[in-house]
Amino acid sequence: SHNNFCCTWHASSLGTESFMTARNLSSLFGGLIFGVGLVVSGMTNPEKVLAFLTLGSSWEPALIIVMGSAVAVATVGYWVIGKRAAPIFDVTFRVPTKTVIDGRLLAGSSLFGIGWGLSGFCPGPALVALMTLDQRGVVFVLAYAAGVVLHDKLLGKAMPGGAITDG
Repeated sequence: SHNNFCCTWHASSLGTESFMTARNLSSLFGGLIFGVGLVVSGMTNPEKVLAFLTLGSSWEPALIIVMGSAVAVATVGYWVIGKRAAPIFDVTFRVPTKTVIDGRLLAGSSLFGIGWGLSGFCPGPALVALMTLDQRGVVFVLAYAAGVVLHDKLLGKAMPGGAITDG
């Protein structure tokens, strides 16, 4: 049945080379959808983002719909993948296991919010701006890269998949 295919088929049945190609194409497709969504929603426009983050007479509430839509899509996505034993293009799901709210999480969240509030960019839209050679995006990505290097030197390297090692 269709439901059985949805929940049990795994791309590894394609063979190693075809599996890797399918995995990379899947990642590319997901990234393209994400990027187009950022552009269509206005999230790549720092002025619109800053107008949303700044309460007052010029407040731009439209991004609430964007965020609400993202939460709805993610909720459905987690519900669908929750029925699978493993992802289609990997051997296991890679989800965060750390559940403690600690100083590192609060500091990182604060730095993210400050950077977003000052620039109107977060990493995804900044990469889109970088691809369009928007000078503000270039500056943001360079500053972001410098922050990653500084973090790694001071606090430890990031693990594959973006999880930060304890240490």
